Amino acid sequence: MKIIKSHIRRCFIISNKNNLAINEKIRDKEVRLIGEKGEQLGIMSAKEAYKIAKDAGLDLVKISPNSDPPVCKTVDYGKYRYELSRKEKEARKKQKTMSIKEIRFSPNIDTNDLNTKANQARKFIEKGDKVKVSLRFRGRELAHVNYSKQILDSFFEQLSDIAVMDRQPKMEGRSMVMILAKKS
Repeated sequence: MKIIKSHIRRCFIISNKNNLAINEKIRDKEVRLIGEKGEQLGIMSAKEAYKIAKDAGLDLVKISPNSDPPVCKTVDYGKYRYELSRKEKEARKKQKTMSIKEIRFSPNIDTNDLNTKANQARKFIEKGDKVKVSLRFRGRELAHVNYSKQILDSFFEQLSDIAVMDRQPKMEGRSMVMILAKKS
C-alpha cells in the first residue's frame, strides 16, 4: 500500500478576505521588499522576493499594491491576518455611534406637556444622542406656522444650557423640524 502525501499551500487554507496578493499570486515585475523585522531589502523581481520569503519559511504578502513599485513584506500570513483583524476590532470598539431620537408634538401643545417633552429631550441629549424635534400640522393648523416657530424657540430655550441647534427650524412637508445636539 502506497501512502501519498499531498502538499497544500498555506495561502489556500487561510481565507483571504482582504484580497491581498500572496506568494505566487504576486505577478508584478518589480516589488519593494520589506523584511520580517521591518528592514528595507530593496527593489527586486517578484520571483526573487518570493524565493527570499520561501527560504526564510515565511509568506510574501503585497501590503501596498497601489504604490510604485508595489510594497511586499515577508511575514507569517496567519499572524499577519490575525494582527489585521485585531486592529479592525480595536477601531470598531473606539467608534462612537450616535443616534437621532425624535420628539413629536402638535402646535396646540400645553406648557406642562412641552416641559415633559423638554425633560425627555434633555435625557437624550445628556446620553449623547441628537434630538429631532418635529411639530406636526394637521388641517387648518398650517395657517398658524409663524406661531409654531415660537413654540420651537421656547423648547430650545429650555434646553439651551446643554444643547445647540444643529439645524434651524424648517418646514418639511406638513411638519416643522429642528435638530438639537449636545454642546461641545
